[in-house]
Amino acid sequence: MTKDESSKEREILMVMRKVLASVIKDTTPPQRGLKHPLSGATIEDVRQCLALIAARERELADAAGAIMEQPCYVDDTQAVKTVSLAGLKRKPDA
Repeated sequence: MTKDESSKEREILMVMRKVLASVIKDTTPPQRGLKHPLSGATIEDVRQCLALIAARERELADAAGAIMEQPCYVDDTQAVKTVSLAGLKRKPDA
């Protein structure tokens, strides 16, 4: 697969994922107690589609050598240390 084909496939997958997410948002009832307009089978099909899209996106990223991003949690130790700029003093212009 060429770079252009891979890029186009990633773009298609991204759009498909966004469209499915929009359908989910638009059809989800505003209150939990209300009945969902989609059938249980349709909801499961949408879940499977999203899982397939995610799996293919991972395959394409692995093939491209991209590093997959992972969530960052508050209690995780950070590899980068934050330094306050307030403590730095400017050298006088010579």
